[in-house]
Order: sequence, then C-alpha cells, then structure tokens
Amino acid sequence: MSSNIYPHRYGWFAAACIALMLPGCGNRMKDLQQYVAQVKARRGGQIAPLPQIKPFETYLYEDMNLRSPFIPQLQSYANNTKGLNSSGLHPDFNRPHEYLEQFPLDSLKMMGTLTLKGSMYALMRDGDGVVHKVTVGNYMGQNFGKITKVTQAGLVLREIVSDGQGGWVERDTTVQLGG
Repeated sequence: MSSNIYPHRYGWFAAACIALMLPGCGNRMKDLQQYVAQVKARRGGQIAPLPQIKPFETYLYEDMNLRSPFIPQLQSYANNTKGLNSSGLHPDFNRPHEYLEQFPLDSLKMMGTLTLKGSMYALMRDGDGVVHKVTVGNYMGQNFGKITKVTQAGLVLREIVSDGQGGWVERDTTVQLGG
C-alpha cells in the first residue's frame, strides 16, 4: 500500500516545482518588443527612381551578298603570306633535321648573341635548358623554320606551314632576345 502513495507525492512535488517556476517566465521580451515597435515607427527611406530605359536600336543585316566569314578565302591568305598553292611550295622532307627542330618555337628562348670570325650567332636555350649556337641557314622549330637573319635584338625565321587546304605557304616569324 505504501508503494501507491509515492507516485502521488512525486506528482504533487513536480506540480509544485512547475508552479514556482512559472512566475519567473514572465514577460522577458518586453524590451525586444519595445525595440521592434521603435524600429517600425521610424520613417522609411527614399527609394531611388527607376532608371530611364533607352529604346533598343534595331539593326538590319544587309550584307548577305558578301563573302561568308566561315568559308576560307585561300587566295587572299596566300597572297598575304608570300606564297601560293600553285607555286608548288613544300618543305624538303629529305634533308636531315637539325636538333632544334624537335622543339616548338615557344619553348626556345634566345639568350644572347655571339660574333665569331665576322659571323653573328644566336644563343638559343632549348626546352631542356641546353644552350645552342645557331646562325643564318640553320633550322629550328617544328614548322621547317630556316633562320634568315640574326641581329642583336633577335632572329628571323622563314617557316613553311600548311595552309589548311593541302598546300603550303611561307611566313616570317621573329624570335626576340629574352623572349
């Protein structure tokens, strides 16, 4: 019988504790409610007017009779690069290749010049960091580039490149000192 009394005592004890704590949960948010009311009472700011929208100017494309930029114009390209397909220009595939022809031009760097017995040589550093001595007539780069001029500021190569149509064209390329 005494075991039935204890659960009632704990229930009354818990209810008494809750009743004592309720007054402590009064309105603690009064200061927050005052701040919110104060912010709401402020006058609103000015909204900038919308920008004026300029009317869209239409453009009528009337150049339909001109050459399409997506179709290659081989004749003008060949004329600008000093070669023509009909000239039979092509690289000499039978000549022995020189060491610097295995490197792309952007991996070669001109380090300086050297004059020996009246001939000017360019000092070229390859992609492996080795310095080579080259002069007019030597080949370098992967586009059959033959050195045509060496100066203190750089050297000039005449390359033979594919024109994309099965032919070849010549172009001059400059390699600058330190570049």
